[in-house]
Amino acid sequence: MVGTKRHRELFGTYLLLLPSFLIFFLYRIIPLGWNLLLSFQKWQFNRPNLWQGLKNYIAMFQDGVFWQSFYNTILYFLGGSLISIILAIGIALLVNRPIRGRNVYRSIIFMPYPLTAIAIAIIWRWLYNEKVGLINYILRMLGIVDQGVPFLQSFGWALPSVIFTSIWQIVGYFMIIILTGLQSIPDVLYEAGIVDGVSPSQKFAYITLPLIRSSIFICFVVGIINSFTMFDIIYTMTNGGPGNSTEILVTYIYKNAFTFSRMGYASAITLAMFIFLLLLTWLANKLSGGEAGAVHYYG
Repeated sequence: MVGTKRHRELFGTYLLLLPSFLIFFLYRIIPLGWNLLLSFQKWQFNRPNLWQGLKNYIAMFQDGVFWQSFYNTILYFLGGSLISIILAIGIALLVNRPIRGRNVYRSIIFMPYPLTAIAIAIIWRWLYNEKVGLINYILRMLGIVDQGVPFLQSFGWALPSVIFTSIWQIVGYFMIIILTGLQSIPDVLYEAGIVDGVSPSQKFAYITLPLIRSSIFICFVVGIINSFTMFDIIYTMTNGGPGNSTEILVTYIYKNAFTFSRMGYASAITLAMFIFLLLLTWLANKLSGGEAGAVHYYG
């Protein structure tokens, strides 16, 4: 009787989850399977697709622009997401203290995140403008430079400029995630640490950091996804240029698919990026202890 009741409860749960599974299957599994199939073909607009086997993957490994975009993506992640997470931890620790106006500070720091990526890109493209941009105006006014710096037209400055824009947008969101983790730490642990005579650095290393590990993991995963899918900002600010200095995988996939009409090759790059994202997420979970983001069921 108990077993029958248990089976009915499980059946009811599965029935409730069925719409979600169907949506996931339609919008995730089927497109992923179609992308895998297309990566072995040469897509043609008004003709049947031609089976090419591993030619797209061989071409990918021999493509210098692919490796440049892959390298830029890694730099974008290391320079943007990791720095953002470190800054977010520091800012969250500051605004978590009982200081006057801390809610105002939190709102100001978080404010850039809800803005659309296109709006952010347009604003910062103007700020970086060599002739009329506010940044160059301030630099000339202070006597730091005589002529405007071509931030988005320079091979050396373009990628760091885009990375800084990304940090400005995402750091407030990471701060909120870290702040949530900090506020979930019981005060009794810090009180016990004070009784034991631990220093502020030891309190952070042995109490705070381990207990916000899950929050850091969430930021890390969001940072990975953000770095590998940040299409809007780069496309609007630089379109991958100058040359390929700001080309990342997602913009290169877009150009191959919709500019060069190389759908099969774009699908092969997409699959390679997907596998690399899975590996990075797995590595992040291992480094965080292997249980970050886990859901435990007690029944």
